[in-house]
Amino acid sequence: MLPPEHGVRDNLGVKIERVETLPFLPRRLQEVGYRTAAMVSTFVLRGNGGLATGFDFYDDKIATDAVSADLGSAQRPGGETLERALAWAEGVRHGRFFLFFHIYEPHTPYSPPEPFASRYPRAYDGEVAASDAIVGELLDRLREWGLYDRALIVLTSDHGEHLGDHGYQEHGPFLYREALQVPLLLKLPGGERAGAAVDTPARLEDVVPTVLALLGRRPPAGLPGLSLLTLADDPPARRTIYGETFYPRLHFGWSDLASIVDFPLHYIHGPDPELYHLVEDPGETVNLVRRERRAARELRDLLAEYDRELPAPGEVDPETRRRLAALGYLGGSAAATGDGPLPDPKARAHVLEEVRVAFVAFREGRYAEAAEQLERVLAQEPGLIDGWEHLGHARMRLGRVAEAVEAYRQAVERSGGAAHVALPAAAALLRLGRLEEARQHAEMAAPVIDAAHDLLAQIALRQGRLEEAEEHLERALATRAARIEPLITQADLRYRQQRFGEAVALAEQAEREAAGRPTDLLRGLDLVRGRAHAALGDAEAAEAAFRRELERAPDSLDAYTSLAYLYAVLGRGPEAGATLRRMVETNPRPAAYAAAVRTLRQMGDDRSAARVLQQARSRWPENDELAAL
Repeated sequence: MLPPEHGVRDNLGVKIERVETLPFLPRRLQEVGYRTAAMVSTFVLRGNGGLATGFDFYDDKIATDAVSADLGSAQRPGGETLERALAWAEGVRHGRFFLFFHIYEPHTPYSPPEPFASRYPRAYDGEVAASDAIVGELLDRLREWGLYDRALIVLTSDHGEHLGDHGYQEHGPFLYREALQVPLLLKLPGGERAGAAVDTPARLEDVVPTVLALLGRRPPAGLPGLSLLTLADDPPARRTIYGETFYPRLHFGWSDLASIVDFPLHYIHGPDPELYHLVEDPGETVNLVRRERRAARELRDLLAEYDRELPAPGEVDPETRRRLAALGYLGGSAAATGDGPLPDPKARAHVLEEVRVAFVAFREGRYAEAAEQLERVLAQEPGLIDGWEHLGHARMRLGRVAEAVEAYRQAVERSGGAAHVALPAAAALLRLGRLEEARQHAEMAAPVIDAAHDLLAQIALRQGRLEEAEEHLERALATRAARIEPLITQADLRYRQQRFGEAVALAEQAEREAAGRPTDLLRGLDLVRGRAHAALGDAEAAEAAFRRELERAPDSLDAYTSLAYLYAVLGRGPEAGATLRRMVETNPRPAAYAAAVRTLRQMGDDRSAARVLQQARSRWPENDELAAL
């Protein structure tokens, strides 16, 4: 179905509405005795958005660093997905089954495995070759099982990449041919019609009618699309193809675009309309809209028949609108509501390139460079939601947490509370100890992103609500895939429940599972392990754990204060004082001084506590936290 029919206009933060009434292919096959499964390789195809409908088994266990990285790039290697698909298919291969097998290669960031990385100069080509190898392995296994010849197999894609055409590298903001035209290959049982091609333009909506027709099933009434066999044998006199992109509007605050192909003409509607002849000009370099005014007008009128209204997020979700208002947001975005004239994306192609350069710097770990580049771009283009989001990510990696919160707030405001930006905002607020704000942001994300429940569990732990933390943690653990953070949160919960041995064991499990992955995923692990060791009376192990935590997270006030208190208990007063001095020198902010004051009081050193508090109040006389001490 087309986006105006199923209602999904963006990959992130959107759920399919009317799930029970839509004609899902796996559900129709399930009803007539097929076993059904899906194995997907990217977070954006998570099943809880409605895509799991009709599947007996839906494997979307993608490891995500959901609070500090781009969810759109969260993926797992296709080879891993293939292993899961083959394991399932082997168990059902003697009966009738339907398998949706999805891989994310080739997709940014391009990083093909060997031997393809060495074999191809361009990483994109290497990922294409890796894709071929993965699909080839699946087909080989079907041959080995004796299923290939009688199987019905459809291979297709959702979009192409620009790779420099029309001044852009990736996909999303434009509707040119290189992004719209995708493969659609059909292998019929017994090799019927092998090598034949359909000349009539085909559409992705044709896949479901084709499959149902070949299985002798009648398509649901009103379902768009035609069987490819019908297109081959009895093609319609005229066939148009609709396309749209709300990506520039939802992510950059620019105009959305729509297009219609009436072969050989392709009309793209926006603030600056375009018309191309796909046979004479396949690269779409000569805009004919002024020369062929009648054709352009006719195609524009055809586009008017499609519903291209985009409801504002607040209109769709009153609860999100209420939460935004409670947090001081205006509650919606100009990008989402379409207020006022919006620029044509092609007039901003240079901005897209500048943003891409910043994103590449971020992916390669050059966070300061990424932040500086994004700050320059956002000074000129403040409506770039993705820019604010990634600026927040970069500032978080640089330890500039308060500044990251400000960037995230811009992204939350302009996106109307989109889940994928509300969640990292919640994580940053939690880092600053602003627990209530963190909770409200995490609750905005929770209906869409299961990882939010881990964050809600952490917040509940900090607030002393252990039963609530347990409830959220159960949900986070059930959907954690390969994520490490829920194990660390579970270890913290066990520590607070005085189940110290279990806390240590969970921390060690998390460390084993995290082998070879970025160390920032382990933030908090050695803090809880150190506390548990201290409670068990193993001071040496506790000290070592607290030191490891500070090496990994030098802004962790809890690690400093825990280490200082341990030294005090052990009678190593000078080391305790030195640890607290290092904390405020490394983190020169009111919260660090407040933590030092509280720790000194716990240690019974009221004189030092008073001196530190006086110093802090002289630096920040208006700070509420210091005033409360």
